[in-house]
Amino acid sequence: MKNKVFTFIICFLLFGIGGYLIFSNSKALPKPTVTGGERGILGIDKNINEQTIDKYLGRKDAVYRDMRMLVDPGNYAAIGGDSYLSGFIKGFEVVPYPLLTEVKGLPEEVGDSYKGKTLFTQKDDGTYVANYKESLDYLEYYFPKDKIIFLMCGGGGYAGMTKNLLVSLGWDKSKIYNVGGYWYYNGKNNVSIKRTSGNDVIYDFWKVTYHDIDFENMTEVK
Repeated sequence: MKNKVFTFIICFLLFGIGGYLIFSNSKALPKPTVTGGERGILGIDKNINEQTIDKYLGRKDAVYRDMRMLVDPGNYAAIGGDSYLSGFIKGFEVVPYPLLTEVKGLPEEVGDSYKGKTLFTQKDDGTYVANYKESLDYLEYYFPKDKIIFLMCGGGGYAGMTKNLLVSLGWDKSKIYNVGGYWYYNGKNNVSIKRTSGNDVIYDFWKVTYHDIDFENMTEVK
C-alpha cells in the first residue's frame, strides 16, 4: 500500500511539473508595443527586448532570428558596434537581412552595407517584389506565419527592417517582436564569438547557425 501511495505521489509531481513547464512555455505574451525615443524609431519593443528576452527563450511556439551578416560591409564600429557578428543569444539562428532586400536608411557614419543579390526589391511606394520564384518560400520557411517571431540584430535596425518587410508581405504584426540589439545584451544566455589570441582577434563563426542564400540555384524572375 505504501509503495502504491509513493508511486502515485511521484507520478502526480512529475505530471504537475511537466504541465507547469508546458503552460509557462506557452503562456500569453504582452502585445508588441514599440518603445519611445530613438529606440522607438527602430521599432524596438517596449516589453520584450535585450533586458527581458531571457524570460522568453525556448518557447515551442516561437522562432528566434538574428538578422546580421557574419561580416557586414558597413562600418558599424563607427557607431559603437561591430561589423563582425561578435556573439549571439542562445537559441537565435542567423538569417542575414541584407540578403532579403536592400538596406536603406543607415546612419551616415556606417556608409553602405551589402550591395549584392537579394530575394526582394523594395519599390518606391514601399512595397516589395520578389526577385526569385523561391523568395516567398524562403521567408515562409525561416519566418513561419504560425509561430511567434523574435527578431534582433546588432543595434535593432535590421530587426525593425525585417519586421517591416514581413508585415508588408502579409505577416501578422501582432506576432512579431523586435527584441533590439545584441550589442546591448547583458543576460545569461550569451554565446561569444569574438575572442583574442595574443594580438589577434578571432571570430569563431563555427558556433553560429547561419542560413545563407544560394542565389545561383534559385530561379530569377524576369
